[in-house]
Amino acid sequence: MAMKPNYNFEKRQRELAKKKQQDEKRQKKLARGGDKPAGDPAPTPPKPAP
Repeated sequence: MAMKPNYNFEKRQRELAKKKQQDEKRQKKLARGGDKPAGDPAPTPPKPAP
């Protein structure tokens, strides 16, 4: 009798591979961006005190 394929294992492996790729992409993006903060293109200057 042939063994049944373990679809849960295959799905988990695909999910792990996808997560690894996303993490690598995020790391590459952070390294390429340098010290620029994400989401804040230009810091606002402080307002002078009255």
